[in-house]
Amino acid sequence: MTSHLIFLTGGSRGMGLAMARQLLHPDHTLICLARHRNDALADAAAAAGAPLEQWQVDLAAPAEAAARLSDWLRQQPSGRYPQVTLINNAGAMPPIAPLSSLTPAQLSPALRVGFEAPMLLTAAFLGATEHWPARRKVLNISSGLGRRAMASQAAYCAAKAGMDHFTRCVALEEALKPHGARICSLAPGVIDTDMQVQLRNADPAAFPDLQRFTDLKAHDQLASPDEAAAQVLAWLRRADFGAEPIADVRQA
Repeated sequence: MTSHLIFLTGGSRGMGLAMARQLLHPDHTLICLARHRNDALADAAAAAGAPLEQWQVDLAAPAEAAARLSDWLRQQPSGRYPQVTLINNAGAMPPIAPLSSLTPAQLSPALRVGFEAPMLLTAAFLGATEHWPARRKVLNISSGLGRRAMASQAAYCAAKAGMDHFTRCVALEEALKPHGARICSLAPGVIDTDMQVQLRNADPAAFPDLQRFTDLKAHDQLASPDEAAAQVLAWLRRADFGAEPIADVRQA
């Protein structure tokens, strides 16, 4: 029997994949939720003797993913795992352009993946484990852009700001319970991922902050996914995790 059950969204690439690799351990049961399986991660888990499941789910249809999570948890004995954790890491960025030029088909998936899915998954996770004796944590991966406005980033900024604020609300709710969960919305810093490539390749006429992101890469100011994942997971392990519901790894 493993002692820590961990759910991780977006664990098939980028910082999510780096976190998944670092979480592989014989004492962890890791369940990754993403659109695609990662065969290399499966091979690494087998080599490490680490329990791993990869659920292929579309987080742009979050109600289905949340129902699957809830059903699975409700089938488990309440005392099976001493620790249970949900990491809402997955995000999506629509085309980098002013809101007035974007279509509902471009905006809706980003809002569903970045805001609606974390909220529904958190509700499902907390509801299904409400009476478990386990230590329960929810880690939401936010962004500095949830706390600072940027032109041509309205959907992404709004999704992360919404994530921050629902985290504040849930922290207040859980604090009223005798065995409430700890929750934190954590900005992981600026990371060298596909999202940064997307920002650097944006149309300069549509994205006034393009030079800032170009300079970050040119001046080697981006953390690698492995470095960022290590910082995020170290925050998750802190004894005071959740004492402040909104945090930034750069404030450590």
